[in-house]
Amino acid sequence: MSAPSILLADDHATMRAGFRMILEASGIEVVGEAATGVEAVERAAHLAPDVVFMDVQMPDMDGIEATRRILEAGSRASVVIVTTFDRDDYLFAALDAGASGFLLKNAGPEELVQAARIAASGDALLAPEVTRRVIKRYGAAEHMPVTASGEFSAELTEREADVLRLLATAMSNAEIARELYIGEATVKTHVSNILQKTGSRDRVAAVVWAYRNAMA
Repeated sequence: MSAPSILLADDHATMRAGFRMILEASGIEVVGEAATGVEAVERAAHLAPDVVFMDVQMPDMDGIEATRRILEAGSRASVVIVTTFDRDDYLFAALDAGASGFLLKNAGPEELVQAARIAASGDALLAPEVTRRVIKRYGAAEHMPVTASGEFSAELTEREADVLRLLATAMSNAEIARELYIGEATVKTHVSNILQKTGSRDRVAAVVWAYRNAMA
């Protein structure tokens, strides 16, 4: 996979400069920067990055609304919320808006680079502690045979069930492929089938479904 392209959206120039230095030193292309939510939406449409690192508190439009507008416009970018504040309201609002991950600004350089690569590959950044908070919020303890969208689901195959259980442990596609001794492309196919069968919008919703149906 080629190096991902990144759009940095943060109202602090020093923060953007620091992120740029770290990412570019690892061969990741920073294709643009935005200092406001409005700029982030406009530049995401114009630059078509693979990933957007999005701050929450910005002028003109906050990062949550900017995330929603970027994705509603049809962008294929993965949006990762990068914030100083480890707050549940930010976390859940970001996931509801379609964000693929949630990262704190005190993350180390290696974690930042890894987040960019994981998001660009289509994986969600689901740290176990974040997953637990998501499950608690969405009532995962209710083991009811329904999908995330409330519709009856077709049965998963045995292999799809294996993949879903590993998704629920925060494994990436590459890690799942190694664990199950299958190709990464095969994992992506299984994940796509899982999302369709469970009525899940994304990997986060699929993990919620797994917990609700006592599969994780």
